[in-house]
Amino acid sequence: MAELHVELVAADRKVWSGEATIVLARTKSGDIGIQAGHTPVLGVMESDPVTIRQADGTTVVAAVHGGFLSFANNKLSILAEVAELADEIDVERAERALAAAKSDEEAAAQRRAAVRLQAATNR
Repeated sequence: MAELHVELVAADRKVWSGEATIVLARTKSGDIGIQAGHTPVLGVMESDPVTIRQADGTTVVAAVHGGFLSFANNKLSILAEVAELADEIDVERAERALAAAKSDEEAAAQRRAAVRLQAATNR
């Protein structure tokens, strides 16, 4: 299967870079799956997990908050305000953050905490 090059970058660091067969993400326009040969696209990211499937069958999952994605010439760039790989997320801390956000009734904080928890538990 054909591959595309993926760069996942947060405001403070390069989070992940490599080759993939498909990347699944959520944009303001809806869910999108990008494979090699996809038409060029630019999208504004929603806070949600991004799934990167590699040719060897392994999957990389990252919690992504804000930013945008750009695809052209078989290169996908995801430029996020905040992004962290699923295996970097402390599940207990994410659960506490979600509970605290719910008790404060802060919708944005609830969404961030829920996305981190979803990414960490659905690797």
